[in-house]
Amino acid sequence: MKGFLSLDCGGPANFTDALGLSWTSDVNFIYGEVANISVANETRKQYTTVRHFPADSRKYCYRLDVTSRTRYLLRATFLYGDFDSNNVYPKFDISVGPTHWSTIVISDANTIESIELIFLASSSSISVCLSNATTGKPFISTLEFRQFNGSVYFTAFENQFYLSVSARINFGADSVDPVRYPDDPYDRIWESDSVKKANYLVDVAAGTKKVSTDMPINVNIDERPPEKVMQTAVVGMNGSLTYRLNLDGFPGFGWAFTYFAEIEDLDPTESRKFRLVLPGNPDMSKAVVNIEENAQGKYRLYEPGYTNLSLPFVLNFRFGKTSDSSRGPLLNAMEINKYLEKNDGSLDGDVISGVILLYSTADWAQEGGDPCLPVPWSWVQCNSDARPQIIKLSLSSKNLSGTVPSGLTKLTGLVELWLDGNSLTGPIPDFTGCTALKIIHLENNQLTGELPFSLLNLPNLRELYVQNNMLSGSIPSGINRKVTLNYSGNINLHEGARRGRHMGIIIGLSVGAAVLLITTIVSCLLMPKGKKRHPEQEQLPDSLPVQTVISTLNDAPGEAAHCFTSLEIEDATKKFEKKIGSGGFGVVYYGKMKDGREIAVKVLTSNSYQGKREFSNEVSLLSRIHHRNLVQFLGFCQEDGKSMLVYEFMHNGTLKEHLYGPLKRGRSINWIRRLEIAEDAAKVDGASHVSTVVRGTVGYLDPEYYFSQQLTDKSDVYSFGVVLLELMSGQEAISIESFGINCRNIVQWAKLHIERGDIQGIIDPSLCGEYDIQSMWKVGEKALMCVQPHGHMRPSMSELLKDIRDAILIEREVTPAREAVSDEMYRNSGHSSANLGGTENYRALQESTARPAAR
Repeated sequence: MKGFLSLDCGGPANFTDALGLSWTSDVNFIYGEVANISVANETRKQYTTVRHFPADSRKYCYRLDVTSRTRYLLRATFLYGDFDSNNVYPKFDISVGPTHWSTIVISDANTIESIELIFLASSSSISVCLSNATTGKPFISTLEFRQFNGSVYFTAFENQFYLSVSARINFGADSVDPVRYPDDPYDRIWESDSVKKANYLVDVAAGTKKVSTDMPINVNIDERPPEKVMQTAVVGMNGSLTYRLNLDGFPGFGWAFTYFAEIEDLDPTESRKFRLVLPGNPDMSKAVVNIEENAQGKYRLYEPGYTNLSLPFVLNFRFGKTSDSSRGPLLNAMEINKYLEKNDGSLDGDVISGVILLYSTADWAQEGGDPCLPVPWSWVQCNSDARPQIIKLSLSSKNLSGTVPSGLTKLTGLVELWLDGNSLTGPIPDFTGCTALKIIHLENNQLTGELPFSLLNLPNLRELYVQNNMLSGSIPSGINRKVTLNYSGNINLHEGARRGRHMGIIIGLSVGAAVLLITTIVSCLLMPKGKKRHPEQEQLPDSLPVQTVISTLNDAPGEAAHCFTSLEIEDATKKFEKKIGSGGFGVVYYGKMKDGREIAVKVLTSNSYQGKREFSNEVSLLSRIHHRNLVQFLGFCQEDGKSMLVYEFMHNGTLKEHLYGPLKRGRSINWIRRLEIAEDAAKVDGASHVSTVVRGTVGYLDPEYYFSQQLTDKSDVYSFGVVLLELMSGQEAISIESFGINCRNIVQWAKLHIERGDIQGIIDPSLCGEYDIQSMWKVGEKALMCVQPHGHMRPSMSELLKDIRDAILIEREVTPAREAVSDEMYRNSGHSSANLGGTENYRALQESTARPAAR
């Protein structure tokens, strides 16, 4: 078992199991807590404990030694067992170094979740990290390494991609138990096709029969299936072997091989010839397989496959016999892996690793993995570049000693450096290469020497704290004119002319006061003429939202929101006579302007600072964004202590009201009409996102935004994915009543169904089966890709538009008659898709609140 490591996470001591595998306790791992669990019918010792971690923003890493330029199988398993008595199934991420490996979603407390990765080691160690708890706590049961020999699983892409194991199947297995070590010398787990797992084989063709042999099988080289796997097979007695296989992690590019050995005795007059048939891939269906001929004899391995193949999430495949074959097709085993692109990691990884080596025993230096990806260390902040850089180091009061590490001067993207409250000695190093530095805190240390003139080479430096050290000499001339400097407590450090510094402060205060005065005057000018000013309007905070709106709109030339007076609003709404909706932001009223325009007026109910900030955000953002599928924003009003937003009124309501709201009334939008709505919404006009701080509609907001505070085009894609799921299911985005306490939102609920092949479980029952299942699968697969937790894993809007159009073509080709009937019924209902509001929620998440009609 050279090159094997079996780590029992949470286990108290080392032991050897019934297979002869040696298990090592992780008792010396310093993070996390250990919990004992007990699951019925599970007696293996490694599954009686787990190690779990806090649901915080940190990542918790196992750092394991490997041999560089060697291939390994990495396996992690998770058995929840309700260790925390929380009754909330955990969901969290696992990564290999900077590369996101998988999102672990627990849906059954008593079922083992297992993931595997095949990789080529590029260094002497590898880190496996748990992080990003969405629900519950991150935990792990086992972590296993299995070293391969020679060229096992070699690919031309292994320097850029891992192989994520999606399926490894033993066909014709004589029991439900998997084949693994010692039958497989690498301890790969070959799942029995007898196990009816929800995410495995379905749609088995009639006439499928198991066959087996005791004869030895020549597998040629030891990297392929072990002999025990090749001694069993399935045969299509009716001339066909048909399966549907749900591939975890797909769609995407993969590595796929089938394994054949002729283990039946055929008469001289008999033959076995068959073809692989993949729907949509006619070029792959040409080659004819004759196992005995291809393998050059009976009981020998033949292994056709593809090292680079595009595969869907749901793989329908069939082996069909040729017309001149007397026997049906035979299949022994199959293996499918997905290419998982490696992340190169942050640009500062090597530099900061050198710094950590100086403090290898310190608790803060133990987090492991990449400093920025997939989540940063607790004392590090990074930018959002594809290859991020460290922009902030927070090492205050960490018991640092010795000189300031020279490696810190190589962090070229550094903006803030906090080393205060330590025992650092020696001089302040030259940070000339760190031109982005704005803030340096070195106070309360034991630093010596002069304040270096190189600080003048930092063009962005604004804050320098060096008080309570042992610095000496003179302060560099001119530094105090551009920097807030605190050097008290350094009795031998002197400043030349203090007057200049004080004058700088006075000038700064004067400028600040002038800006404050100007904005106050602007606020007064915005007050409507002739109206009585209420006492509360005299206060500065009530004026700030309007000032923010005006200044924001001034940054966007040609785009401005109309400012309605309260009198106009009262006349139009007949003093807020007709209430048409309500929500967390406020109440919505119907109105009609003197020019005949019908409007919806949303009245802000909260008078808090948060509410005013949301109001300000919404006005400034909605003034910039225009799309044919969004409710048109007409303007705002902020008078008499009220903040109001004015929109066009939509007679036919919004999409959500027709899908699951009050306008449904037993009628349903048919499937092809829903696809057309999605197609129209996918044509995003102009810039597709607003990179600013916003408040998003719950259920639609990109989860990456909570960490980055930045919206991107892939944030739009996430939102659009939620809308696709709404169109498929007729369910709203957030609903404990519909999805249960463990899911809560449509993404988690739909993912659980689709990934186990149960797409029927999410389809809107009101569609009454009037749809083509292939078009539904195509949209379902794309929707899951859209709501991937990380933006780089999501498709582009152009890709989405193409797939939606493909789904429409499928629907039109297969069910033209049904479409005609549905269209007639829909026209008779008196609605028009053009007036449904399209996907108003698709963009609504980018703004501070939902549209009024959506409330």
